[in-house]
Amino acid sequence: MPYHDPEGDRLAHQQFCLIADKIEADPALLRIPLENIERWLGRGHWAVRELNQWRQWIDSAQTSPSAMKRLLELLRDDSEEARELKGFAPFAGVLTTEERRGFVCASRH
Repeated sequence: MPYHDPEGDRLAHQQFCLIADKIEADPALLRIPLENIERWLGRGHWAVRELNQWRQWIDSAQTSPSAMKRLLELLRDDSEEARELKGFAPFAGVLTTEERRGFVCASRH
């Protein structure tokens, strides 16, 4: 049975909500996950399908208000399905070091 850490899930959810808030306030921040995707795929990351899906969602969010709304809803969603998708989320670097300090969380493995 997989290890489940409710506190880690709660902190991860709060972190993704903050990411969504920042992107909603400054959509130009979407360049960060796009750069991460390019860099990670360029280094041979194994999750090609998942990262390409994130790229599609982010590209759409940059051109469509409804797609932006869907992306922000996904980032704020705390369902099991959303948690699975966010396991491959390319949003490293959107939060500052100071912002991340509030989200010290135990390993989920």
